[in-house]
Formats: sequence, structure tokens, C-alpha cells
Amino acid sequence: RAMATASEELEAKQAAAQEEGGEEEDDDEEEAPAEGSGDAAAAKKKKKNKKKKKKKAAGEDGDEDAVNLKGAGPVMPLGLDANAKLMNQLSLLTQSAGQRDGSPAGASEDHRFWGTQPMRSAANERQLEEGPIEPVDKVVSEEPYKLPGGFFWCTLNIDEEKEMNEVYSLLNENYVEDDDNMFRFDYSIPFLRWALKPPEYTTDWHLGVRAEKSLKLVGFITAIPAEVRAWGRTFKSVEINFLCVHKKLRSKRLAPMLIKEVTRRVNMKGIFQAVYTAGAVLPTPVASCRYYHRSLNPKKLIEVGFSRLAPRMTMARTLRLYKLPDTPTLQNLQPLQKKHVPSATKLLAQHLNHFKLATSFNEAEFEHWFMTRPDVVYCFVLESPLTGEVSDMFSFYALPSTIIGNEKYPTLKAAYAFYNVCTTCSYQALMQDALIMAKQLDFDVFNALNILNNEETLKDLKFGIGDGNLQYYLYNWACSEMAPRDVGLVLL
Repeated sequence: RAMATASEELEAKQAAAQEEGGEEEDDDEEEAPAEGSGDAAAAKKKKKNKKKKKKKAAGEDGDEDAVNLKGAGPVMPLGLDANAKLMNQLSLLTQSAGQRDGSPAGASEDHRFWGTQPMRSAANERQLEEGPIEPVDKVVSEEPYKLPGGFFWCTLNIDEEKEMNEVYSLLNENYVEDDDNMFRFDYSIPFLRWALKPPEYTTDWHLGVRAEKSLKLVGFITAIPAEVRAWGRTFKSVEINFLCVHKKLRSKRLAPMLIKEVTRRVNMKGIFQAVYTAGAVLPTPVASCRYYHRSLNPKKLIEVGFSRLAPRMTMARTLRLYKLPDTPTLQNLQPLQKKHVPSATKLLAQHLNHFKLATSFNEAEFEHWFMTRPDVVYCFVLESPLTGEVSDMFSFYALPSTIIGNEKYPTLKAAYAFYNVCTTCSYQALMQDALIMAKQLDFDVFNALNILNNEETLKDLKFGIGDGNLQYYLYNWACSEMAPRDVGLVLL
């Protein structure tokens, strides 16, 4: 969320800020007990306090997850990169009894759990050919895994209002939030139904855990069908999402049980591969990508604590810096309509063929995922004047966050880049119009991963790099690692 610009004046300010922050590196040395005279110890303590003041001025809090603000642009995030924290779709897997382990070499029970799973690793990458790690004809138990005492499995009917409200409440109160308890994802019920009911979805893959005494929903995980292509090979798969365990029950080891049981249920349908993302580093990512953030409403972002003014920047200058045109610059831009679906499906399929990790959409799937649903997903297209077919498209989905304890601004509206294709205009012009439309729809910030073709325009459009990475994982599929620009798959 460090909002960057391409202007020379701003780059000079960034360089100055970087020089000022250059003394922050050796803070650990200052923690050591002072030796020698009391004067020396006092001098060292004074120096340490001076450094801490510098960190505070730059927006850092000294936490191990603090944002590195060196080179930051005019709108700078406070201490923790809250939005990056919110991206950790499966970060609960690295939590036990309230402990967070984000290190690649973590020896936690959760990492040992993943060490028993058929995942790509440096070792098996040299030993295995590209393809399934475990045989696809393995015997699958028809009996569900046994849960700890006091809990039982359930399947959620997301068409039933009562059960859908239970899912919403569990996610809203227990899903990932930033460490400062300022922001929390707020998946709306329409969004959840869109995410969990694509064509050919399986109700049995909307899996929950309930407490026996209260019948309260305390755990949740989902899978939806997807056809995935990795390094030229296509296979049936599922996308895993929404793993959530009640905060008070993290020590019960329910998360690994949810993973095992949803895997068993998917295997029962003859599917043995899965794709998912996580902010945490587990064994072993196939790609490591980065979120970028573009301010659309900098005044609100600063007021709610999502961002802050950079040194020597006024609010008026910041507003001018991020100002967008009032209307789209591309002529004849229009919302996706049903008549566009056949040609838009073909256009996207041709585009995704250029990437090493991608999914595919038939027409029914394309209509489900891209037809505009207010406050859920938006798609805009350009038609060829010669053929009437779709020549260009951009899309983004809506994922707000609750701003905890803020009466004036209870919600932070965030748009996330989905799939974009251009053939008659530049990618930058296409993305700029996506920003303009998101601004018109009253979004506060626009987020994009450095996948697909996104990275080529991020700097010029004043996106700022986020602090955390988003890891892509393939379950039971051996393949080589790839760069973010090779990824053509967006997971919600």
C-alpha cells in the first residue's frame, strides 16, 4: 500500500525518504545489553530511542511484520500492512493456539502436517516427472475422518438463509484480520454465493464443523471445480478457499482435519488435484506473487488509518496526485451483456493460453463469473466495430473490509483486479479505465497482483507495492516453479 508514482518530483522525494530511513537496519544490535560505563549505556539508549522515533515518523512500529517504507510514495501505510494480512486465505493453517508462524523454515505442527501431503518440493522436483505425485487410482475411504470429541461434520446448504447467515457470521467474526484489529474482511452473502455456486458445483464440498452441545458452526472450508493447466498439461482440479476456524478453537487442530476431509470428499468424485493461495509460506509454492494497491479515495484511507500522508505532502497535493479522469477514456465502453458471452469467452481463452498456470472457462462458467452483479463483480467490454465481437475486456470484484470501531467509515471498499484482455488498446489504457470505473462505483482502493499482464502498468498508474507475498500452491502435482508473470489464474 505504499502508493508509488512515476513523476520525477515524487521520485526525488522517495529518494530523500529512503536516505532518511537508512539507519534502521541494525536495530537488533541496539537491543543488546550495554557494556561499560553508565554514560555509554545511556548514550546507547538515547541512540536507540532516536532510531525508534525515526521508525515512528516513517510509519513503522518495530514489529516483525512491519512494512518496509523505504522508497514509499505520498500515501504511506501505517505500521502493519493490513491489506496484505487480509490476503492470507489459508493462513489459519500456520496458526496453533494463537501462534503465527510465517517463516519458510517453521517447524510447527502445521508445517509438519504439510510435509506429509503430496506437495511439490525441491527434493521431489528432481525425482518426479511433471504430473501427479500420488497415483490417481489410490483407494479412497468412504468413511469421514474422525473429529475430536465434542464436534461433528456438517454440509452447508448455502441456498438456505439460516445456514448462509451462519457461514457469514463465522467468516465475519473469525476470518483473517490485520494484527492491529483495524480491518477485517467482510464477505457479503451475495459474494459468497457467487464464489461457491459456479456451474457444476458440489454441495458436499461446502464443509463445516459444528459443536455437539450448541450446534454452533465453528469451522468451514470449501472446494469448487476448476480445470487447470500447468506447464502445458491440463487436469481436473478444485480451488480450495474459505478455511476458517473459530478463534477460541484454534488449539483443537480442526484446520488440518478440515483439509483432510474436504480432500477425501473431492477424491470421492475422482479429482486428486487442487489449487489454492496463502499469504503464509508452506511447503512448497509454485509461484510467489505480490499485491499492489492504488488509492482511489486517499482522504478516506488516511482518515481511517489505512494510509498516512508522506513527509512534506499535504492532503491537497495528495488528492491531486491520485485524481483520475471523470469518465472512461476508451470509446464505447459498456457493461458485459449476455450477447457478449460467446466472443468474450473465446477472447479470454486465447489470452490465457499465453500463461503457464491458468484455468479455463466454458460459456456457462464465463457468464457466471463475469456477468455484472452489483457489489460483487463488474465486467466492461469493447466491441469490434467490424465484427461486433468483444475485442477488449476488464473486470474486477468487490471485497470490502469492516473498519473496526469506526462510526464515520464502517467499511473500506476494495476492488480487486480479475481478468483483463486488450487487443485494440494499450493495457495501460484498459487498466486506467478500470480504475475510473471503480472510482465511479465508490471504491476506496484498487488492488492487483503482479500476475497476468498487470505488472507492466502498475508503476505508471501509481500503484504502490504491498509488503506481503501471495503464494500459489498445487496439491498433488509436481512441476517447476514459475514467475508471477507466468501466472494466469486469479483465486478469490
